[in-house]
Amino acid sequence: MAKVYTTEIASEEITSDNPIHQRLFKAYVVAKEYVKGQVLEVGCGEGRGVSLLLDKASDFTAVDKIKLVIEALQQKYPTGRFLSMNIPPLSGLPDNTYDAVVSFQVIEHINDDFLFLKEIHRVLKPGGIALLTTPNRSMSLSRNPWHIREYLPHELKTLAEKIFPHVEMKGITGNEKVMTYYAQNKKSVERITRWDFLNLQYRLPAFILRIPYEILNRWNRNTLQSGDTNLVTNIHHEDYIEVNDATHALDLLLIVRK
Repeated sequence: MAKVYTTEIASEEITSDNPIHQRLFKAYVVAKEYVKGQVLEVGCGEGRGVSLLLDKASDFTAVDKIKLVIEALQQKYPTGRFLSMNIPPLSGLPDNTYDAVVSFQVIEHINDDFLFLKEIHRVLKPGGIALLTTPNRSMSLSRNPWHIREYLPHELKTLAEKIFPHVEMKGITGNEKVMTYYAQNKKSVERITRWDFLNLQYRLPAFILRIPYEILNRWNRNTLQSGDTNLVTNIHHEDYIEVNDATHALDLLLIVRK
């Protein structure tokens, strides 16, 4: 299967990525309790949680922009339907079709986030549910040049309420083990960003920052692993916790119904 992993697309195969991979995988574990019937994943990436969703769906469709990855997923999961497209819109997907839509760590990459949510609303059946995750801006350690924007809980909730009649804002955070890793990560990032005297990470165009961000982020994760291998490798998705108050959560968990 084609591999497109960067530090932005954390890999289950790279040891130093394990805490991030488990954090991202947790969303799929949570979704298992909500999804059924006809299920759509918007932005499936390398298929981190496809097998979990397939187990819950009577019919499963996933979309992502990377054609080679989509083709590989279709071969790996022949009972699903995998489509390559740039989103939004969700081109070719009919109105009022899906019982559940999931989209994890995607909306922060979308220029027109309002249209993105409108399209999810459009393809949901009446009464259907959608679950989205995205980083909580208050917990981010630096600017991520791959993100168009990040949200605070009330910002994303307010946006969703313009489109959906039923909106719930939850969060995904970590236990003591996870937050120890987060604290070590924060300290390490601060050692790097203290040299940014001119605050260039927020002043330069994103495309200029992506290469140094990738290099430094990979170096940072590898450094954390070498400093405390057991902590990095022993974090599991069960160490991430769904919470009702997203204020201090690592990720926002938006649950909406049509």
